[in-house]
Amino acid sequence: MPISSFHPPTRILLGPGPSDVSPRILEAMSRPTIGHLDPFFVAMMDEMKSLLQYTFQTQNDLTFSVSAPGSAGMETCFVNLLEPGDKAIVCQNGVFGGRMKENVERCGATPIMIQDSWGKPVDPNKLEETLKIHPDTKVVAFVHAETSTGAQSDVKTLVEIAHRYGCLTIVDTVTSLGGSPVKVDEWKIDAIYSGSQKCLSCTPGLSPVSFSPRAVEKIKTRKTKAQSWFLDLGLVSSYWGGIGKRAYHHTAPINALYGLHEALVILQEEGIEQSWARHDRNHQILKVGLEAMGLSFIVDQPYRLPQLNAIKIPEGIEDATVRTQLLQQYGIEIGAGLGDMAGKIWRVGLMGHSANLRNVLIFLGALEKILSDLGAKIEVGAATKAASLKAAA
Repeated sequence: MPISSFHPPTRILLGPGPSDVSPRILEAMSRPTIGHLDPFFVAMMDEMKSLLQYTFQTQNDLTFSVSAPGSAGMETCFVNLLEPGDKAIVCQNGVFGGRMKENVERCGATPIMIQDSWGKPVDPNKLEETLKIHPDTKVVAFVHAETSTGAQSDVKTLVEIAHRYGCLTIVDTVTSLGGSPVKVDEWKIDAIYSGSQKCLSCTPGLSPVSFSPRAVEKIKTRKTKAQSWFLDLGLVSSYWGGIGKRAYHHTAPINALYGLHEALVILQEEGIEQSWARHDRNHQILKVGLEAMGLSFIVDQPYRLPQLNAIKIPEGIEDATVRTQLLQQYGIEIGAGLGDMAGKIWRVGLMGHSANLRNVLIFLGALEKILSDLGAKIEVGAATKAASLKAAA
């Protein structure tokens, strides 16, 4: 029997990513494919650099999108800034700090791990103490917005400490870029990466990155070749680094880049600070509704990400049952806990195009009905009422 065209169901994506994609972005991706060295495409690449500089709040010349997901953006930073035998401090407070460690090891470098509890921010005091013990450290790496827990760390302070000891910094902003303040130049971040599918609300598969002049100098003076040919910035920058004329490195994902370009145009139209405020406003409305229902968060308020809400599962309620009913009955996707948090939390994303009042109210109503039917000890009827009052205030 022949296989027919694939038609996915319509979902409300409220998980840890991807987020809902604007129809404008989907339309942009359907436009005619042209060559990756076509003058019109090259002109769009120049615009993309400018748009990403705005989004990252930087003037870094080496700012572009890696032609692969955020995990490749992570690897781009590590393979270009570390050499065999180097020491790198990795601050881990969730799943993705563990992936950083893996990258350090695969570069032939030595990871020095700083562990913080899941759901807590990275502790700056621990970083300073570790740097005193390991003054020959080359790189300090940490996650700004830990997707596995919804906790955010103090980037500015951590970077300041790392720089006092002569280290370069690598910062993961996969979940924060576009949804929370990210200020590359003001915070003096050396290498940063993100993803297209979260608060930027594009389709998955691209990783915006940016490198400071200090990081570029390190790349230029390496004693060894970067471990990865495809991610070697000494080669990639010949395609992305210039203005106008570009040297061939790889065939860029042309239509996907149309989509990211449109996503960044939408962000520019809204305004980066307005986007940060929208994400926070919808988080506050969700928070009021959840707390009225009797549910709570695992992350303390000062460190809580507005776009990734880690909610404690009520006693006696089975994680997968609720997520399955949300998907099958309401078309709503939320995320399960990872690692140490598996079975303990739900991860509810309010990212990009998904971060709106309609989605918050639909989710609260659906969750309340499911939990009530399952016999959870919650305040029935309180969630959407409290959220609506908060939204109207």
